[in-house]
Amino acid sequence: MTHRALRRYALRLASLVTALGLWQLLTGLDVDIWLRFSQFPTVTDVAHAFASRLTGSDYWTDLTDSLTRILSGFLLAAVLGVAAGVLVARSPLAEDLLGPVLEVVRPIPAIALVPVAILLFPSNEQGIVFITFTAAFFPVLVSTRHAVRALTPVWEEGVRTMGGGRWRILGSVVLPGALPGIFGGLSVGIGVSWICVISAEMISGQYGVGYRTWQDYTVVDYPGVFVGMVTIGVLGWVTSTAVELLGRRLTRWLPRTSYVPGGRPRTAVLPAPVPAPVPVVVKAQGESQDQSDAQQQGSGETDQEARDEHLV
Repeated sequence: MTHRALRRYALRLASLVTALGLWQLLTGLDVDIWLRFSQFPTVTDVAHAFASRLTGSDYWTDLTDSLTRILSGFLLAAVLGVAAGVLVARSPLAEDLLGPVLEVVRPIPAIALVPVAILLFPSNEQGIVFITFTAAFFPVLVSTRHAVRALTPVWEEGVRTMGGGRWRILGSVVLPGALPGIFGGLSVGIGVSWICVISAEMISGQYGVGYRTWQDYTVVDYPGVFVGMVTIGVLGWVTSTAVELLGRRLTRWLPRTSYVPGGRPRTAVLPAPVPAPVPVVVKAQGESQDQSDAQQQGSGETDQEARDEHLV
């Protein structure tokens, strides 16, 4: 690991420690300047509650249930969202048939579909997975659609010229070219999925991190509430990082710019092109003299014509 990487990790750790220290200071001193930090539990209280939760079985059951719901809905949304985005972007018929329905349903918040999920599915578990799927489906769909439409047609024409068919174009041009946009939608979708699955668990769940956080709030266990919040934040960060790392691995062929902290992005410096040699034509002395006389005579005639035109 390089010195620059160690310095960046040290800065990140220092920022986290500073935030925790500021939290402990404001809550320990019961600071009430417009914001009522006296109502917050201290960092030590949350740490003690977190340690006691880790030793129990309910915490791990809630963690497993939330991860199962989020992964089930997100994987289903990833597959169907990419397929629908490619279909709508490539087929005018699919856009005319599916576009209006999708655009009407897309602005509806996924959490607003909880009553629909309760009425539609026979169990709350299936309804929560449906909410998670809906939350991630539309970001993936929109990002895939825009990424496919932004592809240059030259690549597709090149594959067609070499005899490639529809599936060959899809596998070698459309999907690889749209991968950066697809993973952008997946990164947004996994974050929105965590927001909606926690809200769905609070409303209609029986187990899960969101359900347990809401139960702690109803019994005024504020350290337990913060344990749930920290757990949600860590799980969201881990899953988003996993999606981002997978996207980087699958798009290693893309040109990347190395980031220089505090300066401009550093790009690869290409060598300057070597100019082509200029042919040197050696002419006889008489020929050069004739050409120079002809040029002088031509310039004299041009000047005379310009003066005559001015007089007219």
